[in-house]
Amino acid sequence: MLMTTIDPSLLPFFQPQGIVLVGASADPTKLGFGVARNLLQSDYKGAIHFVNPKGGMLLSRPLHPHIADVPPPVDLAFLLIPAPFVPQALVECGQKGIRAVIIAAGGFRETGETGQSLEDACLHIAHQYNMRLMGPNCIGLLDTHLPLDATFLPPPGPTPGAVAFISHSGAICAAVVDWARGQGFGLSRLVSLGNQLDVCETDVLPAIAADPYTRVITMYLEGVTDGRRFMQVAQAVTRYKPVLALKVGRFASGRQAVASHTGALAGADTAFDAAFRRAGIIRAHTNEELFDWARALAWSPLPRGPRVAVLTNAGGPGVTAVDAIESSGLQLATLQPETETQLRAALPPAASVHNPVDMLAGASPEQYADCLRLLLADEGVDSVLLILPPPPMYSAGGVAKAIIPTIYAAQKPVLVTLMGERLIQEAMEHFRAARVPEYRFPERTVAALAILTRYAAYVQQATTFPVVLSDVQPERARQSLVQVGEEDWLSPTAVTELLTAYNIPVPASHLAQTSAEAAALARQIGFPVALKLVAAGITHKSDVGGVRLGLVDETAVQTAFADMLARVRQIDSDAAIEGVLVQQMIPVGQEVIIGVTRDPQFGPLVMFGSGGVEVEGLADVAFALAPLTEADVNYLLTQTWAGRKLAGFRHLPPADETAVRHTLLCLGQLAADFPELAEIEVNPLLVLPEGQGVWAVDARARVGNEIGRLRD
Repeated sequence: MLMTTIDPSLLPFFQPQGIVLVGASADPTKLGFGVARNLLQSDYKGAIHFVNPKGGMLLSRPLHPHIADVPPPVDLAFLLIPAPFVPQALVECGQKGIRAVIIAAGGFRETGETGQSLEDACLHIAHQYNMRLMGPNCIGLLDTHLPLDATFLPPPGPTPGAVAFISHSGAICAAVVDWARGQGFGLSRLVSLGNQLDVCETDVLPAIAADPYTRVITMYLEGVTDGRRFMQVAQAVTRYKPVLALKVGRFASGRQAVASHTGALAGADTAFDAAFRRAGIIRAHTNEELFDWARALAWSPLPRGPRVAVLTNAGGPGVTAVDAIESSGLQLATLQPETETQLRAALPPAASVHNPVDMLAGASPEQYADCLRLLLADEGVDSVLLILPPPPMYSAGGVAKAIIPTIYAAQKPVLVTLMGERLIQEAMEHFRAARVPEYRFPERTVAALAILTRYAAYVQQATTFPVVLSDVQPERARQSLVQVGEEDWLSPTAVTELLTAYNIPVPASHLAQTSAEAAALARQIGFPVALKLVAAGITHKSDVGGVRLGLVDETAVQTAFADMLARVRQIDSDAAIEGVLVQQMIPVGQEVIIGVTRDPQFGPLVMFGSGGVEVEGLADVAFALAPLTEADVNYLLTQTWAGRKLAGFRHLPPADETAVRHTLLCLGQLAADFPELAEIEVNPLLVLPEGQGVWAVDARARVGNEIGRLRD
């Protein structure tokens, strides 16, 4: 059962009793004619009304001069009129009792301040009449099963199918409809959202997911309106229906300037990757991937695991498939001995009965069908990748007809690599008619199969929730922020209090103003000690000689103190030096970096990776949304070399991975509990051998101006 709630105010968009087209035109060159034509030709069973001040007739139906003249029923309006006239039309719709309106016209906020003012006026009217608006600057929506085509797309429309498409771009909708028809798969619903003045992608997602004809939801996104709400809704949907998203603008500039490694390494698109992963959304990076994968998910059963058998009549494509399988995280299945024995009996002596199974070029349609049945019956096989270049002695179409019944009856996915062009046309038509996913090259087939396997694993795993820690002290942490301005770096003492309150160990340290004071503090802490410069505006202390380690006596401390300040002033005479931190030295361990940066849409992101002075050069980092789940922590550790080598590597003994995991959970909860914290970074977090814990050797945190206002 789908665990999402459909907003009742959106039902007229998807289950309208009657539709009025405002701006209908008898001129075949006008969009107002195209919408009228599509409404009638779609065989929509509800009432259809046309409005044009000139009156007359259109397609054997009357053109009403005013919205008020339209007879009931009517609960959905499609406005195809110039932008300046839209507010008045909305008032008339509201007075008529129409509560759902599609605004197709452009000329709104995309044009500047005047257009923005028009949008504001429209939204005000919508609120007055409890009305929902889709658009403006959109092409409308369609449902191939209702059926309804409330768009101005050129005919023919999409064929009925199982893939829904939600798009921020109207222009891409026309291309997708035509391309999908050419690729042999149909659409269930299509929604063009335009400027999203009111109705947004998150609003329509539950309604699309509830459609019984929709098996897969695809999305073309330029952003999201409310990141956290989008994740919450998507997570409820993806447990039952797969959601694929193509998020464009991956490398957009304009990100807020940041002063930490964490912020610098969190690219403009990092938050979307983390959000999609948390919500169970499968991210495509090209339009081709989006619909390649959607076709597989719509037409195939899900595999039980990652073990793939390859069946081919040519060795080269088989080897290509194996390479792709291994690089995609899938596994080449090990066939059971009885399967190989049966394959050997069905094939000529020169054929290879080990996976990949190479039947040789002379393989007949019957041999394809027999071998496919044997592979599907093998308990060690979760899915089959079948490769079909044009057979030299038979037709590809003949092979397709022979194997389709077996594929149709199978409980395991079979994806086909149908190689060629002219000689495979008949086979392609057979496969598409039977809803068998086929691709031109093994790499694309394997990519689709990997997505099937990934989604199967997602729905089989238990739902995970962020870990809530009970042993942290938020009130103690709050005290360290009381004296901080709306945009400021915390003092070393405040950072220590902040981290300690959340169980992140910080070495004993004190701020010294003179070399004599530094020596006295070092004696108090206990040798050896480290000295670290504290100066506003100097982000990377080591670059200016602002870090001295392993000082074993008072003389060494005083000398290092004096040398450090002299060098810094030589490099930057205006440096705002606050003092030098005298810190307890920690035993040698593995250096990692942990940090937090804040995304305006999705909130805090936790980073983990290789630490030290080369962190940006190595870029061995991964991000996850805070607060963290156990699955997030697993991801951070397995996706980075820093995480994998905690288990030990060559001369490195195993480090305290348990302490790292707990520290990441603590940092994630800290970031979630205090939205005013714009950046937190610990570099390095020193990880000691197993059972000996971790130390936040160098840490800093900043309150952000724009985020600090969240406290008010």
